Amino acid sequence: MSERDVMEYDVVTVGAGPAGLSFAIRLKQLKPELSVCVIEKASTIGAHILSGAVIEPGPLDELLPGWRDNPPPVCVPAAEDEFWFLTRDGGRKFPVIPPGMANHGNFIVSLGAMCAWLAPQAEALGVEIYPGFAAAEPLFDEAGAVCGVRIGDMGVAKDGSHKPGYTQGIDIKAKVTVLAEGARGHLTKQLVAKFGLDAGADPQNYSIGIKELWQLPPGRARPGKIFHSFGWPADTRTYGGSFIYHLDKDRVAIGYVSGLDYRDPEYQPYEAFQQFKHHPLVKPLLEGGTILSAGARAIVTGGWQSLPKVEMPGAMLIGDTAGLLNVPKVKGTHQAIRSGMLAAEHLAAQDAPAAAGFDAKLRASPVMAELRKVRNIKPGFKKGLWFGLLNSAWETATAGLSPWTWRGKADWSALQKLSEAEKPRRDYVERTLAPRDRLAGVYFAATEHDEDQPVHLRVANTDICVTQCAEEYGNPCQRFCPAGVYEIVQDDSGKRLQINAANCVHCKTCDIKDPYQIITWVTPEGGAGPNYQNL
Repeated sequence: MSERDVMEYDVVTVGAGPAGLSFAIRLKQLKPELSVCVIEKASTIGAHILSGAVIEPGPLDELLPGWRDNPPPVCVPAAEDEFWFLTRDGGRKFPVIPPGMANHGNFIVSLGAMCAWLAPQAEALGVEIYPGFAAAEPLFDEAGAVCGVRIGDMGVAKDGSHKPGYTQGIDIKAKVTVLAEGARGHLTKQLVAKFGLDAGADPQNYSIGIKELWQLPPGRARPGKIFHSFGWPADTRTYGGSFIYHLDKDRVAIGYVSGLDYRDPEYQPYEAFQQFKHHPLVKPLLEGGTILSAGARAIVTGGWQSLPKVEMPGAMLIGDTAGLLNVPKVKGTHQAIRSGMLAAEHLAAQDAPAAAGFDAKLRASPVMAELRKVRNIKPGFKKGLWFGLLNSAWETATAGLSPWTWRGKADWSALQKLSEAEKPRRDYVERTLAPRDRLAGVYFAATEHDEDQPVHLRVANTDICVTQCAEEYGNPCQRFCPAGVYEIVQDDSGKRLQINAANCVHCKTCDIKDPYQIITWVTPEGGAGPNYQNL
């Protein structure tokens, strides 16, 4: 095989989300002489970005002071907040909004569109951005330090042969590699294990957020309205809640978040979202409307306790890759931008860019102070809804000054076996709104993978799936995946696991929740995956 081509930069950034792009912009503002490259696995910038998203504008004001004169294409000032506790047939509106969820002065955006808006501003400063470049593995120098990333080959068949149009991947080498992959990053997962970055930290926790963008009949949307709820359709032992954000042009963004620390092996995050859409407060809003786009994404929720060390020889972690989302605020973009700027300022202060010292800088910053203040709120819900609410009130009233810190375990370890699990009363209702099933939802994600490329969802031992897992858990992969990727099928040879990898929307839920931890999500070919529009 021929030797790989090599591209060399001072800094390479993996991921063109808000953290990666903000980092690149800030670094070029401070040190224009440095060569900076951003690579992104999606076919276009923003195509794999999915978030609520309401943003606090403070860090963006610092990064781009004049941005309000030329805002992102989807950017609606927050106008009113509502916070509800839902029952099956009704609910109660809270008279006051929890302080962290009050959105006066904030903006509702499409984070994907916002990243597509940030990218040309980075390029105008001299940042080189390459969409369709999927970082398959990290590179190491002779001393064992990270020295860049390898871009995967294109045009490889499932059997390993080269298809027509095959192109060999390239090596991108850099003095510093900045990982901004988002939640459950593929390279980050490897490097955290290799360098023991999570020593002393709790296991990272996650939720899955499932979202749709709807076009409503004229006059029905109320631009700037922000609705959050908890309660139905989740039971009191399952962490979950909804959002509805009213945009301009009679559009609403609607979604449901399920904590992946749920216990019930029969729980279905996708079904919970579809049930929420049929609540009496929600269904009349959507009836007569049409779905424009849909998708799902893991959300990092471990917070202060789960923060790994964010530096290693040759590399740094920023944004959701580091785990900086503020769960009670339901916001992470401001933390991502701020951490990216801190990383850039750290590198710019040195004669030669180096990662050493960034961990201490981040931990001493407002990013970590914000997370420490709310560190006990999400873990409190592991003891049930009512304890979680009381604990949240206490932690809010004391500004997080409790002398204790609730500790956490890995999400997969929370799943109970069928023989142990209680069957909560779901009180589900008949579904009439689209999409009727997960495959229809995949259509609205516009996901696309070459059917003949190697499967990017690797199961270490598929025999476990049809024996031990079937007996103990009833194959929960068929329920926690929002895209119908996993199926247990019966054919002449008996039962087997079928992986419909072409459906995958890159949410990473399987990598997180599989109770045997035998599923590993790896990057498919560059450019493959969902093509989210304004999510």
